[in-house]
Amino acid sequence: MDKYNMIPFYAMEATLDRFEKTNKRLWIVLIMLVIMLVVTNGLWIWYESQFEEVVTTQEVQQDIESGDGDLNVIGIGDYYGEDKTDK
Repeated sequence: MDKYNMIPFYAMEATLDRFEKTNKRLWIVLIMLVIMLVVTNGLWIWYESQFEEVVTTQEVQQDIESGDGDLNVIGIGDYYGEDKTDK
């Protein structure tokens, strides 16, 4: 038995051609994926930049002589965020 197995030259050439085609396709896929990554991140940034931050400030006065120590403001629109009051 031979120590080394020999393959025909044309089989080796065919295998190399297949590998070259596969590598070329993989490079094309890689470039397309990088382009798609950049495009999707750009579209996401554009989408998020469409929103506007709105700050609502209100000032309420309470009559201290009424005896109530709590101040409640009810029914002034929708409010989502932090609640800050000064006593």
